[in-house]
Amino acid sequence: MTRTPVMDRITVPRPENVPADRVVDIDYYNLVHGDEDVHLAWKRLQDGPDIVWTPHNGGHWIFTRFEDIKAAQTDHAHFSMRSIGAPYSPTNFKPLNLDPPEHAPYRRLIMPHFLPKQVDRLEGVARQTAIELIEGFADAGHCEFITDFAKILPVTVFLGLIDLPMSDRDQIQPYADQATRGTQEERANAHRQMAAYLSARLDERIAAPGDDLFGQIIKAEVDGAPITRADLMSICLLLLFGGLDTVASMLGFIARFLAMNPDHRRQLAERIDDVPFIRHAVEELIRRHGVANTSRVVTMDYAYKDVLLREGDIVQAPNLFAGLDDRVVPNPLTVDFSRKFPIPHAAFGNGPHTCPGAVLARREIEVFLREWLRRIPDFELAGPARMASGAVNGVEALPLRWPSQGG
Repeated sequence: MTRTPVMDRITVPRPENVPADRVVDIDYYNLVHGDEDVHLAWKRLQDGPDIVWTPHNGGHWIFTRFEDIKAAQTDHAHFSMRSIGAPYSPTNFKPLNLDPPEHAPYRRLIMPHFLPKQVDRLEGVARQTAIELIEGFADAGHCEFITDFAKILPVTVFLGLIDLPMSDRDQIQPYADQATRGTQEERANAHRQMAAYLSARLDERIAAPGDDLFGQIIKAEVDGAPITRADLMSICLLLLFGGLDTVASMLGFIARFLAMNPDHRRQLAERIDDVPFIRHAVEELIRRHGVANTSRVVTMDYAYKDVLLREGDIVQAPNLFAGLDDRVVPNPLTVDFSRKFPIPHAAFGNGPHTCPGAVLARREIEVFLREWLRRIPDFELAGPARMASGAVNGVEALPLRWPSQGG
């Protein structure tokens, strides 16, 4: 998806509870242009106050430090999940938009399918897909990483998890792109298109549920009653949108980093069979390249630190700030594969809403590193990358090249 600057987003005057020295001119949908590093663009906010406010996208606060990101992610009494975007845009994605304890019964429907045993099975799908993709272009000496690899691997794994046809991959992937970084109209259209697609598939699956994730949800009960079709749509839409973009975005950032940092690439290639080292490296790469920029709704007037948050205010808590906070991470812009464990970050959230697919996401990144570096240990940028921000930070284009293996 090629994104053009958006000029029609809602900009509002500064409310009386916002001090003038907290105002920043930040539109998170238009944060970067071209090959500008999106994480560095976000990090510049940490040079100012810990909590700032922008008039763009309906006006919202931005938390920029680890402790505040964690507070927004775990203090559901003051920060609600009923809207996770700015401007205020309530959605019906269960369990994401439910606060504790209401979210727990719906989360229990999902979690068994993301336990390590299930992820071990999906790892085989990921490995086979990665090998086929890489060997399909390795001899050519170049690829467009995002379209040729990053967008294909996670959606293939996810369609296997939910037992939907692989032939649907090209149809639904653009919806995820539009939903996370498109205009308001594009986002709304993406949701409509995905809902229409899913509704037809669910009709088929309700008749023959099967034992995959979708099938188990279809047969599930919540509070002793069969799950409603509306709730079924809500959960399945969340799974589709959640499974199609975030891993692809993370893969793009990691591939870009390795293309630009041959020493790190060689460290990984030389120890590619050292499982503890590779998994530690994956965690460090995730820390450095957070992707989700979700928001919360303030539930009541609340004096938080040195600002007054009003009921209904939107607080954005970009998770990348946690991993880039120099108060808790020494030299946070430096990727250090020997960094002491545990590695602080909030890339998958904290508390009850921690991403259920975190184990699978880590495993897909690990598979990418192993299978790619075994076949293409030396590669570089073949041109400028194109980055974007929005609900999810992403890499929209990443041309790579390496010595041709085709002779």
